Amino acid sequence: MGNSRHFDGRHRRCEINIMSLVFAAITPHPPLLIPTIGKEELRKVAKTKQAMDNLEEALYAAHPDAIIIISPHGSYFPDVFTINFCTEYFSDFRQFGDLGTKLTFGGDHELAHRLRDATKRKHIPATMISEDNLDHGTTVPLYFLTRHLPNCKILQLGFCNLDLKAHLEFGALIKEEIFKTNKRIAVIASGDMSHALSTDSPAGFNKKGKEFDQKMRELLMAKNLTGILQLETIFVEQAAECGLRSILILLGILQNTRYDYRELSYEGPFGVGYLTAQFVM
Repeated sequence: MGNSRHFDGRHRRCEINIMSLVFAAITPHPPLLIPTIGKEELRKVAKTKQAMDNLEEALYAAHPDAIIIISPHGSYFPDVFTINFCTEYFSDFRQFGDLGTKLTFGGDHELAHRLRDATKRKHIPATMISEDNLDHGTTVPLYFLTRHLPNCKILQLGFCNLDLKAHLEFGALIKEEIFKTNKRIAVIASGDMSHALSTDSPAGFNKKGKEFDQKMRELLMAKNLTGILQLETIFVEQAAECGLRSILILLGILQNTRYDYRELSYEGPFGVGYLTAQFVM
């Protein structure tokens, strides 16, 4: 990751910064991806499963010390971002009928406090929470991506209902703190696309669902951040998505960073859009 060419003093900090951010990705989080839950339905998300396996290999190769994961399904406050501070997290899938699968993760409390202090300095609305039981928006991606990273620390973040630009600014602040550390940091934006792709979708059918998913895929491929920020509120609401704000925080972290965007898979077999992508730096 990064480039080892020499830079003058003005650019040396940029070289160090690139080495701090070692992995970035967008992942969906359908519990059906878990074999003990999906069972025979797992074949319907085969593309997503393969894409997650590919991401797992890439993340392992990046050797992260910590993973920042942005989830739509943790504690939600309409007007503040959340920083989940715990020394240890655990999770299971009992709500989906799997009583046997249990996961534990160590928390990166140092990075959590750095972010909270930074939000205070920059007057960005955020609050610390302490919830050791992780939601499925966090645990489903981590189930796949950390299989060979037992010692990697976790920091869970949550978005809010502030405007899209505020989420980009929160991401920019996170980037500054990532670049101040000598840790190798991975960032995962967990979120599904539209929940309204078909008549059996969780949110029912809305034609704007497919339009939203196609538009987002095009904008991400074109690296058109302005276009994403200009998405109309009513259009986003009609799409019934849960990934846009996670992605915008990640794009704030990646802003002014060179990367190649690679869409690994997209499918919507259950009326929900599942996008898996990697930002290769």
